[in-house]
Amino acid sequence: MLEERSAGAILFSEIDGRLEYLLLHYHAGHWDFPKGNVEEGENDLDTVRREVKEETSIDNIQFVDDFKKNVEYNYKRAGKLVHKEVVFYLAKTNVRDVKLSYEHKGYGWMSYEEALKRLTYKNSKIILEDANSLLSKVKKSNASLDSYLKK
Repeated sequence: MLEERSAGAILFSEIDGRLEYLLLHYHAGHWDFPKGNVEEGENDLDTVRREVKEETSIDNIQFVDDFKKNVEYNYKRAGKLVHKEVVFYLAKTNVRDVKLSYEHKGYGWMSYEEALKRLTYKNSKIILEDANSLLSKVKKSNASLDSYLKK
């Protein structure tokens, strides 16, 4: 079995106190978060930064400390079984202007409820639930989200 590793981001923005999440519409028809394969010499966070920039043109992101979620699944490529692991990080951006790469046909900044409905895969919905739960707890504690960002 072939092994593949990717890294991606649950990218959020805060507008007038409301959280919105960025979802990408892939040509295959599904909606998901920005992500891509880890390249030689990269760590996960390097990959996330590169993929977010390549897929959305957003190059200003800050990671939330202590949020890392893994998804594993198998799929077939060229008749061979591939085991894929994807690690997702939670990241904030203040950049709302998205310029899509050729890999996508659309995008949307969405509320939690909208994003949960739009996401195609159950694993992605679970990760969004975890991310939103963390961010909601921070907001309810009246702490600044910025205090949870990696320095």
